[in-house]
Amino acid sequence: MTKPSLPDLLHAAVSAVGGTERPGQVAMAEAVAEAIDDNSHRLIQAGTGTGKSLGYLVPALAHGERVVVATATLALQRQLVERDLPRTVEALHPQLRRRPQFAMLKGRSNYLCLHRLHEGAPQDEEEGLFDQFEAATPTSKLGKDLLRLRDWADETETGDRDDLTPGVSDKAWSQISVSSRECLGATKCAYGAECFAEAARERAKLADVVVTNHALLAIDAIEGAPVLPQHEVLIVDEAHELVSRVTGVATGELTPGQVNRAVKRSAKLVDEKVADALQTASETFERVMELALPGRLEEIPEDLGYALMSLRDASRNVISAIGATRDKSVHDEDAVRKQALAAVESIHSVAERITNGSEYDVVWYERHDRFGATLRVAPLSVSGLLREKLFEDRSVVLTSATLKIGGDFNGVAASLGLSPEGVEGDDVPLWKGLDVGSPFDYPKQGILYVAKHLATPGREGTRGDMMDELAELIEAAGGRTLGLFSSMRGAKAAAEELRGRLDNPILLQGEETLGELIKTFAADPKTCLFGTLSLWQGVDVPGPSCQLVIMDRIPFPRPDDPLMSARQKSVEEHGGNGFMAVAATHAALLMAQGAGRLVRASGDRGVVAVLDPRLATARYGSFLRATLPDFWYTNDRNQVRRSLAAIDAAAQADGK
Repeated sequence: MTKPSLPDLLHAAVSAVGGTERPGQVAMAEAVAEAIDDNSHRLIQAGTGTGKSLGYLVPALAHGERVVVATATLALQRQLVERDLPRTVEALHPQLRRRPQFAMLKGRSNYLCLHRLHEGAPQDEEEGLFDQFEAATPTSKLGKDLLRLRDWADETETGDRDDLTPGVSDKAWSQISVSSRECLGATKCAYGAECFAEAARERAKLADVVVTNHALLAIDAIEGAPVLPQHEVLIVDEAHELVSRVTGVATGELTPGQVNRAVKRSAKLVDEKVADALQTASETFERVMELALPGRLEEIPEDLGYALMSLRDASRNVISAIGATRDKSVHDEDAVRKQALAAVESIHSVAERITNGSEYDVVWYERHDRFGATLRVAPLSVSGLLREKLFEDRSVVLTSATLKIGGDFNGVAASLGLSPEGVEGDDVPLWKGLDVGSPFDYPKQGILYVAKHLATPGREGTRGDMMDELAELIEAAGGRTLGLFSSMRGAKAAAEELRGRLDNPILLQGEETLGELIKTFAADPKTCLFGTLSLWQGVDVPGPSCQLVIMDRIPFPRPDDPLMSARQKSVEEHGGNGFMAVAATHAALLMAQGAGRLVRASGDRGVVAVLDPRLATARYGSFLRATLPDFWYTNDRNQVRRSLAAIDAAAQADGK
């Protein structure tokens, strides 16, 4: 039997999902197939509308090797498992003569734990969950959530938190889930045979395609103990997010509350002397944290150093003692012991990491009005980790709509631990970059307007001229505006100001769930939606409801961001341009994602308005503009108002 051709398979898959074949999608599929055949690596930029999911799924399924697909967002994981994979597998079956199996796999804490649900969590919370006189009557929203989770446990087939609609608070979920450290293990647990997390792992072991998230991929790389099944091909979608997700997993934190909980959980399992030592260390740490001021700690202050050494030593003794004692009087002793161990081990590992002090770590204090101070430690860079762990023993394809920063792939490649394209050498993973373009005609569909006449934004204070510009643009567009702000304070100030000046409804992130806000925004063209970070990347509203995307300023990281400023300083110490490598690259990536909210379909028309003159006047402006879609570019405010009014009139004439 002759092997089916890739174009034929792609055609069958695209027809099955009701899509249209794109030249970029064909080029992408061929590049993925070549990478798998050569056991090599690819960075592929595929613009919105390319159909990149099928561009990598079809060659991966055709090849027959096991594939792991890692994505950043829940929405894409769902799309792959619920829509793209089932249809593609059926469409390819007649030619492949097989039906590849697929499965979703997440971290253990994403699945309901039957042991925790039925046996309860060791009680160290101040408030009870249920009225003591009437156990069936919840006294709070938490109680209602827990009753609903109990009912859901009898119905769900997956136990996956994301299958629960509507969702529950993190606090409620934490009552019926466990981390991998807290898990008793399937062989020791009374519910091991029915465990949802274990069932997901078993399905993944049998699957040809495993869909997971960046966080689990990072855990798999960092912790050494394999979480993902063996695989020959790794495809990282939304790859522009990978470095920040891996950094998040590799970041440790300590808070007085967290240490206090560990003290309470372990006290009843060890002798009084050992417990008292951890209690004393906890109190010392809490006193130090009360005086903590936000910012980076280039050197560990003496009082903090002493507190951390005390915590490290006391927690190590508790860990040894917990392992050596048994107490049959403790209800469900194994679970209590495991949870206490997990809490104390977490404290020990972070305290030891900061005490040991590595030039490759950044340590800083954060302060929150409500939760107090947090001590954090994060890697200065994850590039070495990714080079060593990601690109060995498998073919890796990284894809996203934004991988070329400032016009080439080398910036993103460097953050992943890769050398510039084409550079060969020992232990240097070879890779090729490919930009398959976009099916959209950006110069005809969109305008990039930079408000060159406005004052340069400062760090503080309101921007009256910017508010006037914002109001005029929204009026010209008839609403239909997505406002992307570099801070929540900026978004709130603009919403408050314009609610008093305009008739258009203005939605503000945080006033409702993100899903509800986006649904309301999409349903009414007169409505505007203002918000910050998650809106820059998480909004997909094709059609006339989003015809104006406004960015209030270039989204550079805050100058007092400890990790970003440390990374910038490190680049400069090694002879590079820290501002361009870190701050400008961060801003370019966000701006490209933000501008990508405008044109989501071939009929979309509109304007991306940047209310920061530096995009037109600063030396780095051309670098940032080179990362954005190739819209028609102007600084003419009157031209833009006329264009927005014409787009609005055309949409109204179509009854939209």
